Amino acid sequence: MTSTSLTRRGLLAATPLALGTGVLAACSSDGSGGGASDAGGESGGTLTIYTTGEEMSFDPATSQNLAITTLGLTARRLTAWKTSADGPTELIPDLATDTGTASDDGLTWTFTLQEGLLFEDGTPITAATVKYGLERSFADELTGGLTYHKVLLEGGEDYSGPFSGEHLDAIEAVDDLTLVLHLNRPYGDFGWVASTPAFAPVPEESGEPETYATQPVTSGPYRLESYSPGSRAVLVRNENWDPATDQARLGGPDSIEFSLAQDASVVAQSLIADRSDVQDAFLASFVPTAQLVQAQNDPGVGERLVTSGPGALEYLAMNTESEALQDVDVRTAIQYAVDKEAYRTTKGGEISGDFATTLITPGIAGREEYSLFADDPTGDADEATALLEAAGATDLTLRLVVTDDQTGAAEAIQQGLARAGITVQIQPLDENAYSSVVTAGDGTGYDLVLSSWQPDVPSPNANLTPLFDSSQIGNGNYNLARYANPEVDAAILEASSTIDPDEAHAKWAAVDQQILADSPVVPLIYSKNSFLHGSGVTSFVIGEFPAYPNYLTVTLG
Repeated sequence: MTSTSLTRRGLLAATPLALGTGVLAACSSDGSGGGASDAGGESGGTLTIYTTGEEMSFDPATSQNLAITTLGLTARRLTAWKTSADGPTELIPDLATDTGTASDDGLTWTFTLQEGLLFEDGTPITAATVKYGLERSFADELTGGLTYHKVLLEGGEDYSGPFSGEHLDAIEAVDDLTLVLHLNRPYGDFGWVASTPAFAPVPEESGEPETYATQPVTSGPYRLESYSPGSRAVLVRNENWDPATDQARLGGPDSIEFSLAQDASVVAQSLIADRSDVQDAFLASFVPTAQLVQAQNDPGVGERLVTSGPGALEYLAMNTESEALQDVDVRTAIQYAVDKEAYRTTKGGEISGDFATTLITPGIAGREEYSLFADDPTGDADEATALLEAAGATDLTLRLVVTDDQTGAAEAIQQGLARAGITVQIQPLDENAYSSVVTAGDGTGYDLVLSSWQPDVPSPNANLTPLFDSSQIGNGNYNLARYANPEVDAAILEASSTIDPDEAHAKWAAVDQQILADSPVVPLIYSKNSFLHGSGVTSFVIGEFPAYPNYLTVTLG
C-alpha cells in the first residue's frame, strides 16, 4: 500500500508515473508475463521509457511498485506474477521453488529458494539475504514501502530494523535455501504478499540506507549502470541473471533507458508521428486526453495505441461520520442520484472505463458481478428523492473535496445529486491540502470525496481491507468513507485468515455485498488506461490485472 504512489489509489488527477519508480508501462511478447527461459535476452536493442517523474529509487524497502513494473527489472522476490490478457493474473514462483507452503494452522509459511541464484556481483542469493532485505523494510530510516508484512510478521510492531544489530526472529533463515516466516495470525494471501518489493534479497554489506536507492545490488535481469536525477537512468544486462530460473522475466532488450522529467503531451505527439528516435520507446503515463483523441483518429497509429480492460475502481466516498451522512438511507439515496454516465463523459467517454457496480474490481479471482442499486448508469432521481423524503432529509448541502483538476468530474456528481434536491459545494484543493484533509485529517473537512483504488496485488483482500476496515481510518490511511462496522471488520478478518483460495473467494464476495449494502461509497467506473508505443516495440499487451502493460516481458523487433 503506497503512501505516496498514486498508481493504485488516491488522486484521480494523478498519473501513475511520477513517484519513485512508479513507471507503469511495458511491452509484452505474448501477455503471459512469464516464460523467460523461452526467450531470455534474444531481442536485444535499447528500449527507451519516457516518464514525467524526475527521480527514481531502486531500494525495495521504500518501493510500492506493482510486481510487473520498474523494480521488477532489477529485484526478484520470493514470488512473482504471470499476467494474461484473457485470464486472471496468476501467482508463480520467483526466487522460490513454489509459491509458499502454509502450516496447517496458517501461522507459518515456508519458502525454499532455487539453487545457484546469484546477485549481479556473483555472490549467492540465500535465505539470509532475503531475511535481511525484509528486515531493512522495518527500518526507521527507510519509509514509504508497503506494510502488509509489517503487520503480519510476529513481533513486527516492535521491530525497527537491522541497522542497530537487531534481527526479527519471525523471519527464520533455516539454511541457505530455506526461509520460514512466522505470522501473528493466519493469512491466506501471504503468497501474494511475498511478491511485493520488500521480499527482494539484499546483501547485508551493501544495504546502507543512504546509498542503496541508487547503488542497488540487483538480482533481476538488469543492473543500474548510471543514474542522473531529472535526466535519465540506464539499466544494462546483469550477466549473472539466469533466464532458466525465471518464469516472470524475459530480459529482452540489451538495455533500458528511462528518460525522466518528460512532458507527456510532447512525447505522445512524437509517438503518434512514430518519429525515428521514438520507435523503440513508449510513454509510461496514460495518454493525455487531447492526444488520445488524436491517436484514435490517426490511421497511422493503429495498434500502437493500446487500451486496457477495466481496472482501478473510481468511486465517490461518503463520509459516514458526517452528521448529514450517518443515515444509510441517505447514503443509499446518493447511490441512486449519482449520474455515472455524466461522470464517465467527463473522463473521456467509453474508452475511459466501464460502469462499476461492485467493490472488487475486474481481473481478480473470486470477483462476483452484482448490482444493488440503479441499473441505469444515469441513475434514478425519483428513487433517490423518495428515499430522502422517507429519511426526513430534504434539504441537504454537502461539501465535495477534489483535487484542483477534477472539477469537471465533480460537476458531474453535483448535477446528478441536484436532481434529487441535494446541493453539492465543490472545494478543489492542491494535492498536499487534499491529503491533509482527506487521509490525515480527523474527518471534519469533507462530506464527499472522489478517489480511485488500484490494489497492490490481485486479491479481493487488497481491494476491500484498505478501503473499509475500521483500522484504516485516518493516520494517512485510505478508508476515506471513515466506515466502521464491527461485523464487516470481523468478516474481513475471517476472509483474510482463510487459507483455501476457493473458500476465501466465496467469503470475500459476500463481504463485498455486505459493505456496499451500507453504501459507504458509490462505485463509479472501473477505469481503463491507454498507452502509446513506437513501431519498434513488437508487442504491447495488457493483462486483466493490473491495467498496465507488463515491464518484465518487453521485447523489441
